[in-house]
Amino acid sequence: MTNLARREFLLALAASATLRAQAAKPYRIDVHHHFFPPEYVKAIGDLAAAFPPWTTAQSLDVMGKANVEKAMLSLSLPGVFIAGNTQQARRFSRLVNDYGAQMVRDHPGRFGLFATIPLPDIEGSLREIEYVYGTLKAAGLGLMTSLGDKWLGDAAFAPVWEELNRRRAVVYTHPLTPDCCGSLNYGLGPGAIEWATDTTRTAASLLFSGTAAKYPNIRWILSHGGGTLPFLLSRMVREEATGKNMNQRLPRGLMYEIRKFYYDTAQANTAGPLAALLEMVPASQLLYGSDYPYRTFDELNGGLGSYRGFSSTDLRAIERENAMRLLS
Repeated sequence: MTNLARREFLLALAASATLRAQAAKPYRIDVHHHFFPPEYVKAIGDLAAAFPPWTTAQSLDVMGKANVEKAMLSLSLPGVFIAGNTQQARRFSRLVNDYGAQMVRDHPGRFGLFATIPLPDIEGSLREIEYVYGTLKAAGLGLMTSLGDKWLGDAAFAPVWEELNRRRAVVYTHPLTPDCCGSLNYGLGPGAIEWATDTTRTAASLLFSGTAAKYPNIRWILSHGGGTLPFLLSRMVREEATGKNMNQRLPRGLMYEIRKFYYDTAQANTAGPLAALLEMVPASQLLYGSDYPYRTFDELNGGLGSYRGFSSTDLRAIERENAMRLLS
């Protein structure tokens, strides 16, 4: 081998090593990552029985193995509004938010916080919004899809949406079992059907109440690929065409608002859901979401990586770039 050839070989080897190192560097951003503050777990008692084991160290460990640079922390169900107790909801919100903010401070660059607020308590929610943005510097809010007998488009929540619209807030939503449907008996637990359906209910509520259009600066994230929204789209299109006052509620049209929403990939990472979702919205609206610790990163990465409808550019955008743009 000549000196020139040897030099070119060594340069190519070094470049290859650099590419491998870059590929191994954590880069993904997980927008659907749950945490369970110990005081909150203790306080809700038996309601915490279904929580999987979790610690900060476990999150960091699995994130490292899955090349996840940053996880956005959010509370899972039952949330903070439990049994209609307003004062408790305020206390739980502050406890959970302080714990999450401390995780962000303790591990710079590894975590972000989708803070919670004590909806449907408007006064308490506005006070907590000021705290989480002004003091804790939260990246956004994490809300349950329904609260008692109300979904997020309910007119009672207007003062909160006005404030969040002013702040150009990111609002991540997570489903739970709504009051209407927890006792239905069809042979499956409520998580199998009701949770995805409740995401669809709150999306419909935001759309057809006019809330999404009225507060255009709020950036909404729907969990689990939008629930059943992609599969029920034709019914909603028909509702827009035949319903009353739709020009007032959806002045720019239903699809305009639907294509503004963001959709995470948790439990929506196989060919069927992804194909349906991508018929409804572009890949620019999809966000990498794991649902850890309820689901694994291996499941998510395997599903996304094997889907033939994604280009390498699409996949990189979903895994990182879309979240970077949204959260900047």
